Amino acid sequence: MSNQPGSLVLNGVHHSARPTWKLRETVEFYRDIMGLKLIHAVSARGWGPSAHPDFLHFFFDSGKDSTIAFFYYLGAEQAPHLVHRPEYDSDASHTSWQVSHRDQLLAWRERLERNGVDIMYQIEHEVIESIYFRDPNGYYLEIALPLRGFSQLDAMDAERTIEAAIEVADEYRTAGKELDSIEAVWQRKGRNLMASLEIGQEESRERDY
Repeated sequence: MSNQPGSLVLNGVHHSARPTWKLRETVEFYRDIMGLKLIHAVSARGWGPSAHPDFLHFFFDSGKDSTIAFFYYLGAEQAPHLVHRPEYDSDASHTSWQVSHRDQLLAWRERLERNGVDIMYQIEHEVIESIYFRDPNGYYLEIALPLRGFSQLDAMDAERTIEAAIEVADEYRTAGKELDSIEAVWQRKGRNLMASLEIGQEESRERDY
């Protein structure tokens, strides 16, 4: 995508936001334990739907012009669909911060554990090493150390992986089934790659003639 003036581009993430029904605990965790500065708070009457409660919308500075924000709804009970249930699907929605050196990652782990935060695990996965933990709402949080940058090879592989996954998922859906195994994606990706190589070899032979 062009970076020339007038082109449509995104300039990083301004904030991520989630609801909370634990005002004090959330503020104390992010401000006092994580050390993120509280930099803005909207205090407003309900807006939009007539039943919308009054609320606070408050922001913490999470580094490099990004923020993490929360909505605290006054006088409203937490709806069942907004209760965070620590399962793989709920935990897919999470915030991950970046550090530059492994000693910083280890220092964060030490700081969090010193303040009574349980580190669920520390793991190296492909291009990052991360520690994982939860805030008082049960939200999944991550601090990550990039082990290397993304390369053109990564982008090419991602295109082939997602292309194969979409093809197989569409075929399963057409057959009234749900894709439930990564093996089918790997197999399709391999077949697509072999077909692409065969086409490339045929085109090369045609050029030689």
